[in-house]
Amino acid sequence: MIRPVIAIVGRPNVGKSTLFNRLIGRRQALVRDIPGVTRDRLYGTVSFERWQATVVDTGGFDPTAESDIPALVKRQVLSAIEEADLLLFVVDGRAGVTPLDQEVAQILRRSGRPVILVANKVENQSQEALLGDLYGLGFGRLSPVSAEHGRGVAELLETARAQSPQIPREVPSSGLRVAVVGRPNVGKSSLINAILEAERVLVHEAPGTTRDSVDTPFLYRGRSYVLIDTAGIRRKGRVTGTLEKLSVVMALKSLERCQVAVLLLDVSEGLTAQDAHIAGYAHEAGRALVIAVNKWDLVPPGLVNRAEVVSQIRDRLPLLDYAPAAFTSALTRAGLPELFDLIDQVAEEATKKVPPALVTKTITAAMERRPITPGGIPLRLHSVSQVGQSPPTFALRVNLPEKIHFSYERYLLNSIRRAFGFSGSPIHLSFRRALVKKARRSQVS
Repeated sequence: MIRPVIAIVGRPNVGKSTLFNRLIGRRQALVRDIPGVTRDRLYGTVSFERWQATVVDTGGFDPTAESDIPALVKRQVLSAIEEADLLLFVVDGRAGVTPLDQEVAQILRRSGRPVILVANKVENQSQEALLGDLYGLGFGRLSPVSAEHGRGVAELLETARAQSPQIPREVPSSGLRVAVVGRPNVGKSSLINAILEAERVLVHEAPGTTRDSVDTPFLYRGRSYVLIDTAGIRRKGRVTGTLEKLSVVMALKSLERCQVAVLLLDVSEGLTAQDAHIAGYAHEAGRALVIAVNKWDLVPPGLVNRAEVVSQIRDRLPLLDYAPAAFTSALTRAGLPELFDLIDQVAEEATKKVPPALVTKTITAAMERRPITPGGIPLRLHSVSQVGQSPPTFALRVNLPEKIHFSYERYLLNSIRRAFGFSGSPIHLSFRRALVKKARRSQVS
């Protein structure tokens, strides 16, 4: 889709993420009344009548930052400015012009991009009368809005549409959705940056650097993908603070909306209990799954081979015995082609459809090999068919659905997997009671 790119820029805590959520029509960016919540660039689509644009949320911009996370956020904001066709410079309409606003204004003027000055948190006309000093920033027309309540947003979009370039560049907007999940500090953001060959998401040695779920559309080997970087998922009992709880919730929602999940493990630390918890989340979400063993470059040659590592993973994560494993290094970019081979493979397997006759033959043969008589009554199959994809789901009509033990269910599930594959996907079986035809009553004449 051809559409312009609009970046939302401003100092911390002026309501950029609230405006971003308002423009895209859903709550994608985290919003809290404290500075520094947004750190990475977030991308969304804004639609206004027949016009569309890609809108980019950015972290609080401090041009004077020189070290630690604020400096990394600064680099992210500068990258967003560089790729944008139009800038929305957001200031706090109630606070007036601050020295930091003036610093940001100088950077934006030097960028050469068209700028719309947006005065946020303006709830009524009486507040608009107090905005005169904002014109001193030198951007001409002012757009007063209340991002929280939607006041003035339609007028802002009209202005943005008028000032957007007539021939914008093409931006990939759809593709196979791949979520990278894992516990904090296993290298999720570093891996995504390695895949994109750019510093797309913020990387820092401190756990919990990523808070939002960041969507990045891109092309790899001619195929479209959307990479979803997520916050590190911790055990619920160890999650403290409202902000971190929101991050974990949004990471779990990313599992729900992706098509393929990549569970990232840190080979230098081994498999942990928290890795197993996250594996359970991915399995329960029913998504196609690839296990990526990251930081493989740190393993000395000859110390351990890949087969041994895979064996350990199978022992510790028996629930994911269907998930293939890739070995990667975010630092050297090793293993990325193999990782995407597996991503493509499990995505295709998850959408495979098996004809009813074939699956009936498979289940019938499995039940004949291992018949069971729960409660002294033989289990009988009346019909079976595939009723869903991603994950593959099969409905089996039997005479005693409530009597089937989970071990026998797993036996039937494995029979389906051996026959049809479904590599990388959990398989769901739904046992339903067979329909019994009622005998017609003879009519007495």
